[in-house]
Amino acid sequence: MKSNPFRLKVSGKNACFTRPEMKVERVSYDVITPSAARGILEAILWKPAIRWEILQIDVLNPVKWESVRRNEVGAVVSARNAKIAMREGKGNIGIYVDEGKNRQQRATLFLRDVAYVIHARFELTKKKGPEDTVTKFEQMFLRRASRGQCFHRPYFGCREFPVDFELIPQKAELLSTFHESRDLGWMLFDMDYSCEPPMPQFFHAEMENGIIDLRNVEVRS
Repeated sequence: MKSNPFRLKVSGKNACFTRPEMKVERVSYDVITPSAARGILEAILWKPAIRWEILQIDVLNPVKWESVRRNEVGAVVSARNAKIAMREGKGNIGIYVDEGKNRQQRATLFLRDVAYVIHARFELTKKKGPEDTVTKFEQMFLRRASRGQCFHRPYFGCREFPVDFELIPQKAELLSTFHESRDLGWMLFDMDYSCEPPMPQFFHAEMENGIIDLRNVEVRS
């Protein structure tokens, strides 16, 4: 019920995998999180019949930081007003940045010149149909990833940081990693959608010679 492992090289000029404990200023984790890696794969191929599992992350480039301060919108559209506008076909759900305190200055500490190799596989879920097989979705992912096809442009944490991706053939040699070992501390693993509301899951991340092994991690909510 599980696929063969895939390897996908992903890279970009900037990335921001925001730490949830930072309430005001955005501060990124040192490396990509498993949930962000899963989001990249789902941007290429997502079906209710499959669920992606991240096995390993290879860090190819040294960890570099950059800081920027910018104006951001400090309000969100009212869900109640949006529902009224959808029901009645009219209404004002816009946000005027120059009015009140909607404009705020926030600093962001993000990564630059990032590159990773994502090792992953998928398994079939209970929502699979009678014609859904592992081989079918394997060929579908290989075809889409090799052609650069995606449902939407994947991104590194924020949509303003797009991802370039490249499928690595199974028989190709491993790419050289950033040879450094460090304790990355507690990191977001993924969201548990089996409960309401969804609960975040964390794990103690460690990088050994640029490799983060996720096969047997202990996850805590």
